[in-house]
Amino acid sequence: MKLSARHRLLAGALTLCTLAIAVLPAPAFAQFGLGGIVYDPTNYAQNVLTAARTLEQINNQIRQIQNQAQSLINEGKNLASLPVSTLSTLQSQVNQTRQLLSQAQRIAYSVQDIQQAFTQRYNGANLTASQGQMVANANARWQDSVGAYQDALQVQAGVVGNIDGARGSIDTLVSASQSASGALQATQAGNQLLALQSQQLADLTAAVAAQGRAQALDAARNAAEEAEARERLRRFFRQ
Repeated sequence: MKLSARHRLLAGALTLCTLAIAVLPAPAFAQFGLGGIVYDPTNYAQNVLTAARTLEQINNQIRQIQNQAQSLINEGKNLASLPVSTLSTLQSQVNQTRQLLSQAQRIAYSVQDIQQAFTQRYNGANLTASQGQMVANANARWQDSVGAYQDALQVQAGVVGNIDGARGSIDTLVSASQSASGALQATQAGNQLLALQSQQLADLTAAVAAQGRAQALDAARNAAEEAEARERLRRFFRQ
């Protein structure tokens, strides 16, 4: 309820008070003799007491109306939505990181692709392959490692690029939270800060996964090359 409406209620209540006093019975007088008038204090006191009680009732009604108006104002503040939103920015940053992961070279983030690559180029079954095939497998593994490290660097660059956007979102949400006029706005600001935290954790997970992928492929490449080197040496001595 607006303040002007509250003033109108107060004015109306005071008008009621004035009317109530106006309609109270006038003090009674006792007549004695010929035209003599004597003041009756008992009747006058009763009329004053009645007027005071009426005024108190009106004041109580005014206070009730004021409390109800303030309650409506507070409820309106608590139900007001937060005027800012960083959701679209967070979604854009998450989609960017997801796109970088989907562009993984040669061996994707897929269980099936990893199993196929290791079957063809990394496991010990290839020790029975020809010398030319071993060289081709070694070259393919080298390309896998180089591509994986490049992918890791790209993901890390994307994560670093999201830091500026995250910092701007934090400033906006903290400012909105501090100036929130009601419970709903404060809750929405807190929820968006939690969403921002989730987005940053997702970026961190992606960076760690990309780096771990590159290191795992490089370690597997070294192990495969050592095995093939021993096999080539064994074949050399058998000749």
